[in-house]
Amino acid sequence: MKIISYNVNGIRSAISKGFVDWVKAANPDVLCLQEIKACVDKFDKAPFEELGYKVYLHPATKKGYSGVAILSKAEPKNVCIGCGIEQYDQEGRVIRADFDGYSVLNVYMPSGSSGEHRQAFKMEWLRDFQQYMQGLRQTVPGLVICGDYNICHQAIDIHNPKSNAKSSGFLPEERNWFSGFLQDGYIDSFRHFNQEPHQYTWWSYRANVRTKNLGWRIDYLLVSDHLKPFMKRAAILPEAKHSDHCPVLLEMHPVGA
Repeated sequence: MKIISYNVNGIRSAISKGFVDWVKAANPDVLCLQEIKACVDKFDKAPFEELGYKVYLHPATKKGYSGVAILSKAEPKNVCIGCGIEQYDQEGRVIRADFDGYSVLNVYMPSGSSGEHRQAFKMEWLRDFQQYMQGLRQTVPGLVICGDYNICHQAIDIHNPKSNAKSSGFLPEERNWFSGFLQDGYIDSFRHFNQEPHQYTWWSYRANVRTKNLGWRIDYLLVSDHLKPFMKRAAILPEAKHSDHCPVLLEMHPVGA
């Protein structure tokens, strides 16, 4: 079973760069997309449905902004749109698909880089999201939480930790939140299998930054402890270049097998 998470930074832009062909070749069982930047009538489901996917969307109310989607080969038992908190749901940040024995929750966490107001919004989100997940775990113990977290957890996850010590996405309070969230019973699947440095998932569009691999690891597939025995492999896929992010992958043995 193959789960891929990918911030496409605009689904229409990604499609124009060969994204559909890439999906066909990668052939994930579940594909979670962030920043689709398209409302329902502007997201062309047809090419993905032709590949055998069911497509579920949670766009933002604001056009051309945010939004998440789950594409799945198997039809979920249930799909939950949003987290039930209006100020976040209107920004299209959470969607969940439930399958036999496990659920995939796709999240696009806010960025605080545009200013103090959005940083404060981000910190409020982090507190509310953790509380929301603590409640969800009571009924959905087997969770894969994938998406763009907009946080580098550790110094190994960012190309220059010293110069970015006061940058949104690497602030001490954000990193402390991430540690506390993991302590609620989650595993960073990539770091479970790979402790190598210089492994990133996002690069600035500035000239040669990606070529030089001066990046940040802000995209994650977190797995609840309940599913640890089923984890098989995790990887970052930097050769996919449809966005300023790249996809992240988790392979799992069939849950319950």
